Amino acid sequence: MDQTDDDLARLDAMLVAPPSPWWDKFYADRAKPCPFFVTSPDESLAQWLADGTVRAGRAIDLGCGNARNAIFLARHGFTAEGVDQSKAALDWARDNAAAAGVTVSLTQCSVFDLALDRGGYDLVYDGGCFHHIAPHRRESYVDLVADALKPGGWFGMTCFRPEGGSGYSDDEVYQRGSMGGGLGYTEQRVREIWSKRLDVRVVRQMRKPAAGSGLFGEDFLWVLLAQKA
Repeated sequence: MDQTDDDLARLDAMLVAPPSPWWDKFYADRAKPCPFFVTSPDESLAQWLADGTVRAGRAIDLGCGNARNAIFLARHGFTAEGVDQSKAALDWARDNAAAAGVTVSLTQCSVFDLALDRGGYDLVYDGGCFHHIAPHRRESYVDLVADALKPGGWFGMTCFRPEGGSGYSDDEVYQRGSMGGGLGYTEQRVREIWSKRLDVRVVRQMRKPAAGSGLFGEDFLWVLLAQKA
């Protein structure tokens, strides 16, 4: 539905994303047992590069966290950028990039405050941002991604399957004033949302790699790959 700036402001006031200090506390203990507190890239991203589906170019990782995926892209010839609203996450990202000997351009802000070059990216990647986007911001997020891509550019994403998310419906999100740690999506819903602007090529369950593979994957996540016409 069409939303005015006043509509968005009202809904944002009702339900806003956790502020940077919340995420700073979340990322403060780098050793805590969190599935994605690793340096390994997503197995799906590694597959798409290995099989030649996605080729090196300019890439941005939305909600990059410790930059594990952005660093992987930089290692494989991409001009890599990352954005996250958490200073603690980006401090960790800088340490990881330095240890890896690669350059990743990092920006601290909300994705909605980021001035992206329209049609400037060969790849936009989201390794866990979308399921933290409030329902009233979904359409804006899809537009942000699609507008940033070059014609023929790729969007890759991982997000919660129903069993990985809070189980809240959109209505419950606003009744509770919370997304409960992230929203889960059915395959049909993922396809509906992203096919409005992009050609959805793949939606599949993420694979959990064998120990020692050097890859990240959890089976409570979806993998999506879509292309801009």
